[in-house]
Amino acid sequence: MTPVVLTVNAGSSSLRLHLIRDGRVLRVAHSEHSPDPAKAERTIADFLGHAGEQDGGRVTVGLVGHRLVHGGDAVLAPTVVDDGVLKAVRRFADLAPLHVPPALALVEAARRVLPSVPHVLCPDTAFHAGLPAEAATYPLPSEWRRRYGLRRFGFHGLSYANATGRAAELLGRPAGELQMVAAHLGGGSSVCAVREGRSVDTSMGFTPLEGVPMSTRSGSVDPGMLLWLLADSRLSLDELRDGLEHGSGLLGLSDGLSGDTRDLVASPEPAAALALAVFAHRVGREIAAAATSLDRLDALVFTGEIGWDQPEVREAVCRRLGLLGLDPPVRGNLDVDGFVSAPGARVPVVVVETREELQVAREALAAVGHAP
Repeated sequence: MTPVVLTVNAGSSSLRLHLIRDGRVLRVAHSEHSPDPAKAERTIADFLGHAGEQDGGRVTVGLVGHRLVHGGDAVLAPTVVDDGVLKAVRRFADLAPLHVPPALALVEAARRVLPSVPHVLCPDTAFHAGLPAEAATYPLPSEWRRRYGLRRFGFHGLSYANATGRAAELLGRPAGELQMVAAHLGGGSSVCAVREGRSVDTSMGFTPLEGVPMSTRSGSVDPGMLLWLLADSRLSLDELRDGLEHGSGLLGLSDGLSGDTRDLVASPEPAAALALAVFAHRVGREIAAAATSLDRLDALVFTGEIGWDQPEVREAVCRRLGLLGLDPPVRGNLDVDGFVSAPGARVPVVVVETREELQVAREALAAVGHAP
C-alpha cells in the first residue's frame, strides 16, 4: 500500500505543508511567513494533529519528502536523510542562504516529530543534474572550478519536472518526444530549456541569484560593476549581498514600491511600468536564449505564481518572441492547467499551476522504492 507522504516546502518567505496519498492532497497548510526554526517542531506537530482529527485519526504518515533548494554536489538526486547527508548539505548552505538554513531546520524538526519514518531530501537541482558540459561550465580558471566545485547547478527543478509532465499530458504527446522552454516566474524566477524530458539549459547557475530579475533578487548583473562597488569602500560585502538579495529585482526597479507584479500592474507610477518592462524584457531574452539549445520549439510553458496568474506579464513576454513563432496569448487566467494561445497556434503557450508538493511526493516515494 502506498504510504501517506508529508511534504515540507520551506521557501525564503513561506512554508507549505501537504499530506498526500496516491497523488491526492489530503490536507494543506500554507503560511506566507518565513518558517521560525524555534517553532518548527510545534508547527509540524500541530499540522499532523489537526490532520488526524479531520480524518478521524486515521492518517498515518509513512514518509516525509523535503524540498531542498540547493544541496551542492552533496545531493544531486532525491536522497534518504541521515546525519551524514545533513552534514554534507550544510557545507553548501551559504550558496542559498535564503532557502537552505530554514529547510534544514524543518528537516531536523520533522525528524524529531516523526523519527521512525524515512525522510527524503528532494533537491531543486536534480532536474538539471545532467546539464551538458557546455551549459554547466563557467568560463573561469580551471583551478577555481576544480577547487571550489564551480558549475551551474540550476534551480526550480521540482517545478520544471512537474510542469514538463503536465504540459506533455495537455499536448497529448510523450514528454520524451517534446522540446519546450519553460519559465518559472514567481518570487524567484528562472527559465529552462527542456529537450525530451531533460533540462539542457537554464538561467540560474551556481546560486539562485543568477538569471532574470526576481521579486527582490537582482538576477544577472555585470560582475565588473560588482567589483567596482566593492572597491574603495563604496559598499561592504554585507551591504552588497543584502542589496542583491533583498533590495533589487522588481522591488529595486520600482523604487521600493513593491516586489509583487500584482501591485505593479495596478500602479500608475512610472517606476512600476519600468519594473514590469525590464522584467518582461529579461524573461523574453532568456527564453530566446534557451531556445537555442533546442532543435525546435514545441511549446512555451509558464508556471510559478506570476506565470500562473499574471496574464499581463505573459502577454508582455510573448510579444517579444515573434521571431520564435510565438503570438501573444488570447486568454487570461484559467482555473485549471491549459492553453492560453489560440487554437492552432504555431507555438502553443501552456500555463501549468505550480505543484511542487506532488513532485516531492513522487520523488520521495521513488527514493524508497515505491512506484509513485
